[in-house]
Amino acid sequence: MKIVDVKLTKFKKKTWLGVDRDGHMHPSKEKMSQTAMIEIVTDDGFTGRYFTADNYLVPSGQYDEQGLTNLCNDNYIPVGTGDSLRDAIEKLKPVLIGEDPFCRERIYRKLFRMQRLGGSVPILDEIIGIIDCALWDLAGQYANLPVYKLLGGHRTRIPAYGSIMVGDDYRHGLAQPEDYGIYAKQLKDRGYQGIKLHTWMDENWSDSVISGKPELERDIDACRAVRDAVGEEMPLFIDAFHDYTRYEALKLGRELERLHFEWIEEPMDEYNLEDYKWLASQLDIPVIGPETAKGKSQTRLQWILSGACDICRAGVMDVGGITQIMKTIHMCEIFGVPLELHSPGAATLHVMAAMMVPGKYYERGLLHPYLDYDVTPPWFHTPVDVMDAEGFMHVSDRAGLGYDINWEYIKENQVI
Repeated sequence: MKIVDVKLTKFKKKTWLGVDRDGHMHPSKEKMSQTAMIEIVTDDGFTGRYFTADNYLVPSGQYDEQGLTNLCNDNYIPVGTGDSLRDAIEKLKPVLIGEDPFCRERIYRKLFRMQRLGGSVPILDEIIGIIDCALWDLAGQYANLPVYKLLGGHRTRIPAYGSIMVGDDYRHGLAQPEDYGIYAKQLKDRGYQGIKLHTWMDENWSDSVISGKPELERDIDACRAVRDAVGEEMPLFIDAFHDYTRYEALKLGRELERLHFEWIEEPMDEYNLEDYKWLASQLDIPVIGPETAKGKSQTRLQWILSGACDICRAGVMDVGGITQIMKTIHMCEIFGVPLELHSPGAATLHVMAAMMVPGKYYERGLLHPYLDYDVTPPWFHTPVDVMDAEGFMHVSDRAGLGYDINWEYIKENQVI
């Protein structure tokens, strides 16, 4: 079997999401956006696919358009919405055509080497991840098995935590600490087995400040409000502002210990390993990381060996796909370090169903009072990440990554 083509299809969709200048997601006024489908086609007629979005959020009963900012993607282009993905696919296509799609290690090595110099079209880890996930979907289509079984298969139900969006200034949104408490209670009632806060990321600059940042006390108040709302038994986590100082991060961590949070995530930038070694040595609450630090599995190894994290953090797209995330998982298993995956999606769900190293929770979201997450994307017939009333995700037994594609919708809304 040989790869004969790599196709990119983009199609329109309505969205009520936008991103701020730093790339943080918020509810926004209705507008049109795009999602991409990447297809790897073989001479035997089998095709592997990957979608750049496999969840869909629509307005909830609390959606209040009057107070919304009309956020857009002008300053932040996620993978799959701009020309970067199209250009990268065209650059990779000659390398992929003629390859055996089951030789994923060889394909990865070729793509990895293309990252070194980059050129005018850089090959991001996310691009390699998209190709790798499509190759795994293809393997599942060929074997008529779900990807999690190809990876070894360990469980079919995974507990989920609700991952709340970054704070905002929307009325009855996430503007005040008590708003987090009210929404956390709603998520508990929905069945989520844990809740993660993304607190405020607004950088308040003035003529007298050295570094603009949110108010640390407001973060702490939000954590208290959530704990009070959901009780002592609910596991809680936080992904705070990412540029606090050492001592601000330490103060936050100490308060989280009193509130019995499960972990603290990225309270400082991740470029300085020494900061995290120091923080992990000072706190009893587990420090989880890295999330955004570049370097794939090798960076995670450095964090583990140096004691910069108590729990390892990685995502399928962060490290370059399913092939590389499984290497990261096995590395953590050898060192006896838990690994929590971040970001939702079909690939994450299949990986979690196969991993044996402690990695308990599926991150479902991002969530906001204004938006309903429990919706089938119109480009699918069934949703990818279905959560039951008890807060468990159920991995699909459909072949490959389990996409149940609505081809009619894609055809009617195709852009390229």
